Amino acid sequence: MASEETRDGVRLTNLDQPLFDGAQASKRDLVDYLDAMAARMISVLADRPLSVIRVLRGQQPFMQKNVPKYTPEFVRTVTMWAETSHREVAYPLCNDRQTLLWFANQRAVEYHPALFQVDDWNHPTHMVLDLDPPSADDFTAAVRAAELVRAALASAGLAGAVKTSGAKGVHVFVPLRAEETTQDAAVATRAVAARAERLDPALATTAFIREDRGGKVFLDATRAGGATVVAAYSPRARPGTPVSFPLSWDDLGDARPGDFTVKTALSLLAGRDPWAELMPEPQALPADLVEEGREIPVARVQAMHEGKRRARERRQE
Repeated sequence: MASEETRDGVRLTNLDQPLFDGAQASKRDLVDYLDAMAARMISVLADRPLSVIRVLRGQQPFMQKNVPKYTPEFVRTVTMWAETSHREVAYPLCNDRQTLLWFANQRAVEYHPALFQVDDWNHPTHMVLDLDPPSADDFTAAVRAAELVRAALASAGLAGAVKTSGAKGVHVFVPLRAEETTQDAAVATRAVAARAERLDPALATTAFIREDRGGKVFLDATRAGGATVVAAYSPRARPGTPVSFPLSWDDLGDARPGDFTVKTALSLLAGRDPWAELMPEPQALPADLVEEGREIPVARVQAMHEGKRRARERRQE
């Protein structure tokens, strides 16, 4: 089999090379998977500022936001202010198969879109909770925490869809009506996480500082504003090259992250698009949930102040 070919005008090279150490997959496996999944992937990436994680030969994985100078003209971009790097960034938009194939040839393994579309940056399409267990062996705990989030959402009259993160945890996505703002989504997410924590504080925690979590599942409510979340169906740069896989709530408990890889996911889908099929209709955020969230401190800010306080104490000791 040739190590080079062309698809949709994109020259694909070095297809027989291993994708990365421990991938159990070649670059061709990545290209073939993304090509086969193009319609599903583009539906969740289109018109969203995109960050990718690339894995070049002999290098550690790195996140790329700004498009390189050699980016072809067919790749659409949008220039936006990146708060984390404090600069203007030309983000790519992955709106078609040709662009996705180009990224695959660049060894872009992971796809992390923004939660908003470029023409409506202050109105996120989803509220997201990222459920992070203390270790890779605790996926069952993440599933139990997801059920807490599901119950907390139900208490507010909301419903969400669930997927494996492709790493060790679970993502819960709640689709929002177009009028919901970034600020309201952020505070509502904090309120849902707090409600879920109260349901079983021995299992789940909203503690942002890792050393304060006590071996519990972290209910990460910080995925709002300019944050990104790995896309449904995206591969991950992890051993075995797993993918972030959508599941029904009933099937979540029987799954394991390693079940879904670039080599197995397509056949398991059997022609379906469960992320689209299982996603509820867009919902309005209840006013009481938003008000509840306004009383909860921003986790990153609270952690920063607490970290400084602890550092002062250590210096005094």
